[in-house]
Amino acid sequence: MESMELPTNQSATVRAANDRERELLVRISHGDRDAFRELYLHYHRRLARFLMRVTHRYEDAEEIINDTLWIVWQRAAEFRGASQVSTWIMGIAYRRALNLIRRAATHERVMALEAIEGEATVSDTGQALEQRQLLDYALAQLPLEQRLVLEFTYYLDHSCEEVAEIMECPVNTIKTRMFNARRKLRAILEENPTHRGVNS
Repeated sequence: MESMELPTNQSATVRAANDRERELLVRISHGDRDAFRELYLHYHRRLARFLMRVTHRYEDAEEIINDTLWIVWQRAAEFRGASQVSTWIMGIAYRRALNLIRRAATHERVMALEAIEGEATVSDTGQALEQRQLLDYALAQLPLEQRLVLEFTYYLDHSCEEVAEIMECPVNTIKTRMFNARRKLRAILEENPTHRGVNS
């Protein structure tokens, strides 16, 4: 994972998409249901992918998605354009996800259950699947904040600056969490005898 680089520049396509989303927010702030439907359909899949990795429960992911986009409907007029629309929406989803996780008995219990479920699903379906499960297991062992930094950067392609806005903390804090997360992730993978090829 250390060989991966984070994107630093927005492409013309990304800028055009953000401009379109800002237009939709303006329309939503005036009660335009068609604009809201378009934004909802655009973000549902993206949010679901992120939230399923965090909660591992379809019902929880759907609850957070609906809560997040309901907040977008209610607060569209409050968006001032200081960040990308995607950063604003992912920030809302992030905070809703944290609230849900903190309502669980303990974060350790959630991670323990995830690890058990991950081990129970291991089968002889090939090395790629085994490596994927091992990586998911290793991610689950990280502290929540460190794990989410990796989820945002590597799986959702957000920059450190965007993640800092989403998680509402300094960029240097994000970089520190990323450094520590990658170090711990490597240590966990190296402790597992089947890690070869996962972290190369």
